[in-house]
Amino acid sequence: MAGAMRFGRAAVGAKRAPLGFCAKISMAVFLALSFVVAWSIFSSPASLVSSERSSFSDLPDLVPSYPLPRRNATRSPVLKRSPPPPPVKDVEIEVKDALVTEKEKEKEEQDQKEEVVEVEEQQDEGLNGDDGVDVDLEEGVDVNPEESGDEEKKMEQGKKKKKLGPLFDSSARYNWKLCGGNGWQNYVPCVDTENLGSGKNQRHRRHERSCPKLPLMCLVPLPSGYEPPLPWPERESKVLYRNVGHPKLSAFAKTRSWLNMSGEHLLFPQGEAEFKGGAHHYVNSIEEMVPDIEWGKNIRIVLDVGCVDASFGAALLEKDVLALSVGLMNDETDLAQLALERGIPAVVGNLGTRRLPFPSGVFDAIHCSGRLLLEMNRILRPGGYFILSTNHGDVEIEEGMSTLMASICWNVLAHKTDEISEVGVRIYQRPASNEIYDLRRAKQPPFCQENENQDIAWYAPVKPCLHKVPAAIEERGSDWPEEWPKRLETFPEWLGDSRAKLTADDEHWKAIIDKSYLNGMGIDWTKVRNVMDMKAIYGGFAAALLSQKVWVMNVVPVHAPNTLPIIFERGLMGLYHDWCEPFSTYPRSYDLLHADHLFSRLKNRCKQPVVIIVEMDRILRPGGWAIIRDKLEILNPLEAILKSLHWEIRMTYGKDKEGIICVQKTAWRP
Repeated sequence: MAGAMRFGRAAVGAKRAPLGFCAKISMAVFLALSFVVAWSIFSSPASLVSSERSSFSDLPDLVPSYPLPRRNATRSPVLKRSPPPPPVKDVEIEVKDALVTEKEKEKEEQDQKEEVVEVEEQQDEGLNGDDGVDVDLEEGVDVNPEESGDEEKKMEQGKKKKKLGPLFDSSARYNWKLCGGNGWQNYVPCVDTENLGSGKNQRHRRHERSCPKLPLMCLVPLPSGYEPPLPWPERESKVLYRNVGHPKLSAFAKTRSWLNMSGEHLLFPQGEAEFKGGAHHYVNSIEEMVPDIEWGKNIRIVLDVGCVDASFGAALLEKDVLALSVGLMNDETDLAQLALERGIPAVVGNLGTRRLPFPSGVFDAIHCSGRLLLEMNRILRPGGYFILSTNHGDVEIEEGMSTLMASICWNVLAHKTDEISEVGVRIYQRPASNEIYDLRRAKQPPFCQENENQDIAWYAPVKPCLHKVPAAIEERGSDWPEEWPKRLETFPEWLGDSRAKLTADDEHWKAIIDKSYLNGMGIDWTKVRNVMDMKAIYGGFAAALLSQKVWVMNVVPVHAPNTLPIIFERGLMGLYHDWCEPFSTYPRSYDLLHADHLFSRLKNRCKQPVVIIVEMDRILRPGGWAIIRDKLEILNPLEAILKSLHWEIRMTYGKDKEGIICVQKTAWRP
């Protein structure tokens, strides 16, 4: 055809007629449209740097939330297109070579159209967040900082990412149902199997933490006749049996002098313990053996692993020591649940092939466990104390432990068999420097690689190697903290510029709690003992509550900056957790839950964010409280979900796209 445009081989060597003006214009438009389509397809942003403001300016009854320092705050123009994209479909976490890495894969539909793109500067909440980006999303504990150096320049320039849809579907309607079967009233999702056993309430436990493939969307039933626990300190010595009871606990109580059945209650007689002579005598005898221990001064944070009796932790509470009991997964009498009902800190864990969810070198002392010593060496503070108790005359265990301790260069400070308790106690100390390791005849176990991140703990396997002690003064763990309570407000040199942020964070939460939480929300704090901060940063919330008769579990999400070592350094406690999964505790464990911008941070991670609400319903006791601070676009549909659970809305307030809601769980079950 004369004058037609030809492509391909037929066009080679052919003489082309000159184009007319209209044809040139049409061709230019065509090329421009092609460029726009190609650009929109191949330039999809990879990640979002969003802005989170935690302030409540002009709030009449609430103190303004103090924003953490921002650096180089900029905002690029917002490019609006339609329609908005679907939310992220899935999140996978893989464990390879003791490194838990986060891979967020966004599954795009083939017919996906243009998207809304927004780039904003993010506040700096991280320990080393000098690049002024959203390190809360990019530099969590499941990211190896040694491998992220190449990304710093890219992060400094800011990152683009799709603006996701709403976290909660405001049009969704929930028809709640009870989790069926016997034994579900004490169900721990990632510990118990879904087959909870026969009508005798038998328990089937997993060997390692393993969560169900499908998220829990049913409500855990209440024990028949459940009643809220007594106020502290009465609850320490008296709990209602039907709140925690099952047949194995009843049989166990009949064989223990420190645990008595009296009508409907379990009683814990004063002075009685698993140790003869009582827990107070046992605790005092340890300090007599090694005076440098100084409970409540030199020793503030203790891990009590696998012990039968929580009276050790209860006795230490009187000495201003926080002792966290780890109830082992194979404990079918659920003594950790009994400790929580008494108001004593406890979690469920396992000494198996994985690390415990704690940073390295944070516990001042570890008590009771003689297993998994390499993991104990990782989490025990350099110069910290390991207290091992054995039955009198168990020579084989004592000799075996001595050989193991020598291989990791732990020095035995004292060894004594107490005449009253009839318990053999050995107190070891982890080396405070690396010189002693040079004296080892056998180099087994070998040293871990120097560039390994010891704080990687979420689903990370225990490695058969020995971690050296930090040597440089700017390294965490090179110095012992100040005595308690001075260590709460004395920030070490290794914190660097973060010390100013800690001071600001403390002042921020102290003002909010004193002027709002304690007086402005109607919470009866005499009934609050077990508290959880679901998204802790520096521990300012927990520090501000020290005047109350409570203890706080500071949870640092695995995707957040690794600030948990700072929390321990201050004499507070906590652990790592991924809120896309259930928490390792029993139903009705906590009296108050606090969530400060937790949900807005999980927008990119959890496949079904509503399961977090179901989990909050599981771990909060009836009559317990929840304080949630977040963006209004999240709080508005969240309020509807809480109402569908028949939680009572005690207070709401919103201003400038930010809000707060205070709710109280009821005893309603479907």
